[in-house]
Amino acid sequence: MTDIISTVLHHFALPWALPLLVLLPLATVWMIRQARSVRGARLAQLGTTEMIARLAPPSPAASGWQPIRLGVSALLIAIAFAGPRWGVERTVVKQAGIDVVLALDASSSMLARDEAPDRLSAMKSVVARLRALSPNDRFALVAFAGRSYVLSPVTIDDAALDLFIRNLDPTVVGQSGSSIAGAIRQSTNLLSISESDAERAIVLMSDGEAFEDEAAVVDEAKRAAGLGITVVTAGFGTAAGSNIPLMVNGVPGVKRDQAGDIVITRYSPDLLRAAAEAGRGVFVPPTDPGRADAIRQILGRLRTEQRSMSRGGNLAQRFQFFLAPALILLLLDTFITARRGRRRGLTAIGTAAAGAVGLMITSCSGDSISDRAAAELYNRATSMVVKRDSLLAAIPLLKSAGAKTKVAEVQFRAGFNAGFGHLRHGLDQVGDTADTPLDSALAVYKRVLLSRSDDADAKWNYELALRQNRGGGGGGGGGGGGGAPQPQPEPAASGEPTPRPQPIPGMNAQRAEQLLDAMEQEEQDVQGRKQRRSVPMPPPNGRDW
Repeated sequence: MTDIISTVLHHFALPWALPLLVLLPLATVWMIRQARSVRGARLAQLGTTEMIARLAPPSPAASGWQPIRLGVSALLIAIAFAGPRWGVERTVVKQAGIDVVLALDASSSMLARDEAPDRLSAMKSVVARLRALSPNDRFALVAFAGRSYVLSPVTIDDAALDLFIRNLDPTVVGQSGSSIAGAIRQSTNLLSISESDAERAIVLMSDGEAFEDEAAVVDEAKRAAGLGITVVTAGFGTAAGSNIPLMVNGVPGVKRDQAGDIVITRYSPDLLRAAAEAGRGVFVPPTDPGRADAIRQILGRLRTEQRSMSRGGNLAQRFQFFLAPALILLLLDTFITARRGRRRGLTAIGTAAAGAVGLMITSCSGDSISDRAAAELYNRATSMVVKRDSLLAAIPLLKSAGAKTKVAEVQFRAGFNAGFGHLRHGLDQVGDTADTPLDSALAVYKRVLLSRSDDADAKWNYELALRQNRGGGGGGGGGGGGGAPQPQPEPAASGEPTPRPQPIPGMNAQRAEQLLDAMEQEEQDVQGRKQRRSVPMPPPNGRDW
């Protein structure tokens, strides 16, 4: 019972005003009856009932329905005053920012404790400080050790980034060693598909102890610079170094090499400095007491882009749904009173009510123009999706159409076809170059399925993206079926609804639900399969830290 009351109170902006739901209607009915009683007493002093009936016509307020009309109107006004709210309302703000990929070293050497409490924790603190200093920027997250993995595409979802960063440790990446070149390459690929006119940057944080050729790191940094991406590096650790604490069979121990000697990991600035110089960026050493502030100062020099960002989700105010019928009832009562009293015009309260209702209706119709523009943009972008040469250009248009409209169907179809664009682009790629568009397709279809979990086509394309990420073919789920992704059709130009595409054969409802329920586990399996599919050569001399 307590939970029910708490839920009800949560859905009102002014819960203390809820007693008015009882008091205001009762007070209204009481005042009407009191006014009638006073009028009747005054008329009784003038003569008999028959005489009064001939001399004074019945009052317009004598209708038995008037207390009901005004009582209901008072109830609706009380509800509107209490501020009912439900649904989700997100605040859209204009901000100027850039796109940044945080490439974070998650190798076992980051567990060394030559920085308090350890290098990994110190890096997380710098990341938290940097994000706090950059509220207008969008961030992506790449974790790397022997290989690099995209944990999050470019996003403003702080909760998702917090979750990934909080759980970042060597078990996330799986492949041992350190590959700075691979991290820069993955980050560059991720930023290259970002639809932004602002300058972009890679912020790579590591202890620099990567046993790879410096030329490979420099080449990847130069490639990033050639695409207009600035590479900023930050170091962690000390030159004196430290051992690497590990749990061995449940017992605290330290990392040992193949010869059984204790491994001492040391901060190495050479590769970090070379990457920053080749990437037209700046290297921030671990001796800098304000690493996050130094990085923010560097990023502040880049050209920003003005963008609309949706932040925070609040319960939407719905008082208008109660205020409008209340004003209509007041207007109706005024009209009835005026007609029975043979008045030529409406009273002041009726005029005010009519004006308020008209104003509310006018304000509610403003979204139709933007909805039509979004539908036209969606139609144009959807026609581009089927053409391979304009596929990538259609994706930002679809995302823009979904952001501009409040029509749920257009939002869903725009998201669906944007995911289709990423998926088709990924299917056209070969090897590791397909990972980024396929990851983007998975992220988009996940959001689509969260909004409409029973859509079999979205589940089919999601499964297809998962299969391709595993390195498998395009066979269908369940009983098989066609392996090609299916786009959504354009909305009809007229008011008639467009036929929905038929579900792919072999994708029954039970299979679709199983896919959705196992979505998180599937993504984890993909990462593990990626590691087994393409394992790089081990570091030289068996240095796997």
